[in-house]
Amino acid sequence: MGVPGAQGVVTGTTHKSGSDNEAWTKIKRNLYIYPCHYLEYSNFSRVIIVMYIKRELERLVFDYLDKPEIIAILGPRQSGKTTLMKHIFETLDSAEFISFEDRKTLELFVEDEKSFAELYVKNNRYLFIDEFQYAKEGGKKLKYIYDQFPGTKLIVSGSSAPGLTIYGIKYLVGRIFVFNLYPLSFEEFLRYRNETLFDTYLEKRDAIKSYLSNNGKMPDISRPLMEMLNGVYYEYLVYGGYPRVAISKTDDEKIIVLKNIYSTYFLREIKDLLSLTTDFNLSKLIKALSLQIGNLVSYNSLGEVSGFDYKSLLMHLNILEKTFICKRTAPYFTNKRTEIIKVPKVYFFDNGFRNIVIDDFRPYNVRQDIGYLNENFIFTQLSYAGMDVKFWRSKSKAEVDFVIETEGQLIAIESKSSFRGLTRSLANFREKYKPYWTIMACSDTLEDVNGILYLPFVFISALK
Repeated sequence: MGVPGAQGVVTGTTHKSGSDNEAWTKIKRNLYIYPCHYLEYSNFSRVIIVMYIKRELERLVFDYLDKPEIIAILGPRQSGKTTLMKHIFETLDSAEFISFEDRKTLELFVEDEKSFAELYVKNNRYLFIDEFQYAKEGGKKLKYIYDQFPGTKLIVSGSSAPGLTIYGIKYLVGRIFVFNLYPLSFEEFLRYRNETLFDTYLEKRDAIKSYLSNNGKMPDISRPLMEMLNGVYYEYLVYGGYPRVAISKTDDEKIIVLKNIYSTYFLREIKDLLSLTTDFNLSKLIKALSLQIGNLVSYNSLGEVSGFDYKSLLMHLNILEKTFICKRTAPYFTNKRTEIIKVPKVYFFDNGFRNIVIDDFRPYNVRQDIGYLNENFIFTQLSYAGMDVKFWRSKSKAEVDFVIETEGQLIAIESKSSFRGLTRSLANFREKYKPYWTIMACSDTLEDVNGILYLPFVFISALK
């Protein structure tokens, strides 16, 4: 028996009185008992228990529940949007939860928003709408509900940004807060895997953040602790952070889940939602991009591989971004004459998705692309945190992997799995831009050497 959007399913039993057929719910620390119909077995009833993986976005959504604006939670399919919404829904009184995967509910909303409002909005303080991307002209109709029923808080989710941009986001300007829910960050993954280890990690991470802010000492991290953290990191690096992948018991199951996510993407997003017939060309484009993460994009070569002309190529790259598959990062520059100013790089939003595209799940220690995976990891963690991630490259081919600005300070980041020492490119960037911090991301070293901070990959979120 399956649950849409579930992050883990366990079958359990509970006693109920003879004729009581109503579903029931209960929230514990890490367990979420999903509402479902009882399956009679003697005096017991079966329920579905869903493992809830705590998400950082949960706190933010709760903070905005008492604000009048609509909350929209966007993200890739199977990133946990339905589970998060259900989790929040179950804590509230006077709340209704519906999904636009139910065709009758969707048709009522699209064709008769007044009756829809009478049925689902009028008598509820909160209305949750899952899979909102299926509603064409949804933004216009949400505006009507928002304006006519100011006492009802609207929370919607969608698996792709086009669900709210193409179909009427212009109607919701000033009326909506949009939050992205990505696959699990490394910290969320670690907390799910080992909460005790996560608590120790958090203590070290916060100490590093204090050191970066000149408010504390550099913490000591023992080799055994670093090995434990990297053990979790290497799994995350190869299989990524989709919740259903995270709860899988074996590597084979992880791969099967990722194959399903990849196939569902083409079936539901590309064919059903966007009504595109270019899925074969798009699959070739995705594979070409997966083989050149972290490299400068060549539109000519991508066009040749995929069969898209330039205009179609740009359109499909935009679709890949709006559906949370990959993203182009722009170059950082101040001198148009000596620096790259237009040509982007591409990174994927999840390493596991990238690896299913190329069908490569070899362990980290035998991979030739480990450097690219580490680099893509840095991109994902900074992007999940909402940071504007850029890179720097001069026309003489000097390059810095990542450049970010946080609290008005410039930070340069170079990803090096094993190399120790300042590269000539990084030295050139430091001399020209004098960044507040220069970070050498590496496997297991935490050390400040003459203003260059060697930072283990697992602690990259200390830069948030």
